[in-house]
Amino acid sequence: MNTNRSGSLFSNTTFKKGIIIPSLIFILSITFISSIFPREAALYLGIVQDWIFINLNWVYVWSVTIFVLFLIFLFFSRYGAIRLGDNDSEPEYSFFSWVSMLFAAGMGIGLMYFGVAEPVSHFSDPTFSGLDEIRRAKNAQLYTFFHWGIHAWAIYGLVGLSLAYFTYRYRLPLSLRSCFYPILKNRINGPSGDVIDTFALCSTFFGITTTLGFGVVQLNAGLVELGLMEETGFRYQVAIVTVIMAISTFSATSGVNKGVKFLSQLNIVAAILFLFFILICGPTVFLLGSLSEGIGYYITQFFNLTFNTHAYEPESQPWFFNWTILYWAWWISWSPFVGLFIAKISRGRTIREFIGAVLIIPTAFNFLWMTVLGNSATWLDRNTAKGVLSGIADKTDEMLFRFLDLLPASNLSSGLAIFIIFVFFVTSADSGIFVMNSIATNHALKSPKWQMVFWGILLALLSLVLLNAGGLQSLQTMTLITALPFSLLICMFCYSLVQGLIVDDIYYSRSYSHAANNWSGEFWKERLQKILSFKNRDAVDKFMRETVLVALQELAMEFSNKGITATVTVNEKPTDVALTIKHDLIEDFTYGVRSESKLISEFLVNEDNIPGVEGNKTYIPKTYFGDNRVGYNIEYFNQREVIADALKQYERFIQLSSEVKNELFTDNSLREPQ
Repeated sequence: MNTNRSGSLFSNTTFKKGIIIPSLIFILSITFISSIFPREAALYLGIVQDWIFINLNWVYVWSVTIFVLFLIFLFFSRYGAIRLGDNDSEPEYSFFSWVSMLFAAGMGIGLMYFGVAEPVSHFSDPTFSGLDEIRRAKNAQLYTFFHWGIHAWAIYGLVGLSLAYFTYRYRLPLSLRSCFYPILKNRINGPSGDVIDTFALCSTFFGITTTLGFGVVQLNAGLVELGLMEETGFRYQVAIVTVIMAISTFSATSGVNKGVKFLSQLNIVAAILFLFFILICGPTVFLLGSLSEGIGYYITQFFNLTFNTHAYEPESQPWFFNWTILYWAWWISWSPFVGLFIAKISRGRTIREFIGAVLIIPTAFNFLWMTVLGNSATWLDRNTAKGVLSGIADKTDEMLFRFLDLLPASNLSSGLAIFIIFVFFVTSADSGIFVMNSIATNHALKSPKWQMVFWGILLALLSLVLLNAGGLQSLQTMTLITALPFSLLICMFCYSLVQGLIVDDIYYSRSYSHAANNWSGEFWKERLQKILSFKNRDAVDKFMRETVLVALQELAMEFSNKGITATVTVNEKPTDVALTIKHDLIEDFTYGVRSESKLISEFLVNEDNIPGVEGNKTYIPKTYFGDNRVGYNIEYFNQREVIADALKQYERFIQLSSEVKNELFTDNSLREPQ
């Protein structure tokens, strides 16, 4: 009986074999190698990473720069008004809930881990030892802003926007393969799509695993600081991971609307309380002033920081590789996970609202956070601690708690910090579990809960195995290396997104065909027959001879009766009929119609409920004019309508030629003959 239940359990799965099998093979293989041969793996992967960072750092710099500029362009463009969903879609979550969830999934735990450690590290780095103390403190804030600001969120934002757009606008699955639809079309449902999603699943798993492993060490150090644990050891870390993953798995199985949403809101409130505690207990006036000055410094140095590769400063390049390039690689490697989660919660937002919120709100909060924690740390280190924090700059796990020891009520603040770290871990893990299951199932609408449990157990086990064997560093390096090819894939997202937006804009802004503007109920049966007929070349040639040619000849004759010389010319291959009125001082008037071929969508060709489609090409009679304006299709016109259309164009020509301001275009006396 138990065997039957087990078989039923695992047969009831939404996992897609083309994604889950190669992903698990790769994940387990890398974990095995990193655990059994941690030193060798770290050595060889480190060599590869160093070579990439030294020789291809410009790829990261230019990729991230393109992402920032591209999103800024979309924000101010006409495409910004397009909604991520149907035109009448409403956001699924309140603005506060939305921002809380995207923020917690994106950088929550990193703010606790690096809020104090990074500014102090920049401040005390030997690379900047030649600068005075004030300049080092300012640069520490500037570089921290740079690494945690708009550039980082542009990476997340672009992936999230691409996913949300193609998912909710084009009704494709919420998976990275959907972002390549304009390039691959239906091939995204085949092996090519499986490869893309496998890459995304492995990258997401490795990113969460390494973050979980390294973060547990910090949490362990904090609990020791409070006296809740005796030491920082593996057995204590096993307990921490077990508790975190149990809660994360329960939260993930309860769904985004319940567990993830509640924990994200709880955490953002706790983080704000923690922030205000430090602001009040720290050098408040200095912090508020330095925030304003830091933002101004960041804005003035924005483009210099964006494009700088330190090519003329070889002595600072090791710092540049170990911080800026590593950060860009890390954000890129995390972008499938964060982008998928942001896309999941962003249905109903406009593109402009999405970009503005994703770029500005988390960046502004990050600036405030890094200023309050980081500048408090560097100020205390310079004025009261006398270098205590600088002296332990390499002990990132302990830095936050050593800093809190310098403030009042350190036990209270450390307890709150541990609570925030813990909840940030849970929110990152539960959203990660949700996203990984979504990737592995190609966005199945409903999956059995055991699959969420499976991902939670796998994350916990492999992170503990790597933590115990010392293989986390190798896994982190592997993740950073994979960021290079993925940065190029995100660049392709830009191309796909532009193609989709152009089609979207044309589709929803296109009005009735020019040929249908003057329709009434008269001749409706004949109109319907023409609509359902996709014409070959002979049919259009017949229309040109029997309708267009006869109409223009009748119009030319009437012009002659009025004393105006008008000629009608006919050309073959392709068929071309034109009415021309020549002038000496102004441009000639030409109203012409030529036969043009047009490709038909394969979907329409294969649609059984559309009669009259033969092959994938049709022909249309399209107008052209003497001033080279874009013409239009007149396939539904009868003789009277062709005459009326030509007269409308002639009336326009006469009106424009009569206005003095248009002489630049209409004056033909000085132009060279063509």
